[in-house]
Amino acid sequence: MVNLPNTLTLSRILVIPVVVFLFYFDNPMNRWIMLTIYIIAGITDFFDGYLARKSNQVSSLGRFLDPIADKLLVACLLIMLAGFNRISDISLLPAMIILAREILVSGLREFLAELKVIVHVTFLAKWKTGLQMVSLGFLIVGSDAPNWLFADIVGEILLWLAGILTLITGFDYIKLSTKYINGKI
Repeated sequence: MVNLPNTLTLSRILVIPVVVFLFYFDNPMNRWIMLTIYIIAGITDFFDGYLARKSNQVSSLGRFLDPIADKLLVACLLIMLAGFNRISDISLLPAMIILAREILVSGLREFLAELKVIVHVTFLAKWKTGLQMVSLGFLIVGSDAPNWLFADIVGEILLWLAGILTLITGFDYIKLSTKYINGKI
């Protein structure tokens, strides 16, 4: 179904190649362009769902694509930041935790959907996503941010916090899933 909310969701997927391309031409201007694109993508993430609900245009396609668009954007950015040494070696750990959790939870959601179980996003998972998004913004601009902002350090601290919340929310999904796997509910 083609509507404004789904178009906004698709736009997040379509900007990923642009952001990836800009990594290969790394300079201060391109980092700020990447950050701008990323911020716009984040805004569309808020508005696609909001508009879908307000205009009664919630669709199966939108419910399916929205989390995929988010995960693709986050995964591509984490991989590119790591590949271009914009994340310190020690901070690769929360990056890997985030990637592993996203893959695992996607699989669990698919499994639970087959059982007709709807898993709603928790408040803590929303905080996790928020921390991920903000940390990636800081890491995108990195050393090209004003010195007083300490963007690299702030980005990595937030990435670690997001990694911790990622573990917690990942275990929550696993716990919920095992109840259904074991037939306890």
